[in-house]
Amino acid sequence: MSEHVRVEDLEGGVRLVSLNRPEKKNALTGAMYDAMRGALEDADASEAVGAVVFAGVPGAFSAGNDIADFVTRADKPFGEAPSLRFIRQLARTRTPMVAAVDGVAVGVGTTLTLHCDLVYASPSARFRTPFVELGLVPEAASSYLLPRRVGRLKATELLLLSEMFGADQAEALGLVNAVMPSDMLVEHAVAQAARLAALPRGALQASRALIRGDQEQVEAVVEAEARAFDRQLRTEETQAIFRAFLNRAKPASA
Repeated sequence: MSEHVRVEDLEGGVRLVSLNRPEKKNALTGAMYDAMRGALEDADASEAVGAVVFAGVPGAFSAGNDIADFVTRADKPFGEAPSLRFIRQLARTRTPMVAAVDGVAVGVGTTLTLHCDLVYASPSARFRTPFVELGLVPEAASSYLLPRRVGRLKATELLLLSEMFGADQAEALGLVNAVMPSDMLVEHAVAQAARLAALPRGALQASRALIRGDQEQVEAVVEAEARAFDRQLRTEETQAIFRAFLNRAKPASA
């Protein structure tokens, strides 16, 4: 379990998974991915957990991958990467998931929400998917899920041009259920998750599967994206982008 991921089982059958690395805006390390994956796996195996809520800290849901941590794993098979293991679990989790997004939601901070059944955001929420800018490709089946939600043209704008969009636009696009004050956000998400958890389990999971559509297709796209992601990750073009990014991130005295 990562020190930067807090897992709490609340009343009403709700599991709250809180990212808690504020100094890095909840940039995700391998250990954090493993902790989140474990929380989802365990939720599916538990009769006590009826819904999972993802939350961050004030001002940061997640800044996406921790690039420095990610680069250290670049020489290892991507199929074994903690990020991909988490994404696979995210795509196949049967337990309903709810997101409470405050502040930045970059990369997987955005694509994670595409797998959630309900998404709530504060007015300060900012979504962005800068995969192509980093020399990579979309992940977490976002190349399939986002066009289905917002149409191909808008999805192209968001995924290829890395356009940042706020909470109001996310709501207008149908990516967020409601926008509410930051101090009410997690409480509301937990309350809605409790409503889901209180429903008859069999009927809930069967209805959820019908609403979500072709599960096999989603998982197939996850794997296709992962293969393309792995190829791009190993190119000199992408490695140069990562080096430049890390050099900019160092203090001037370094």
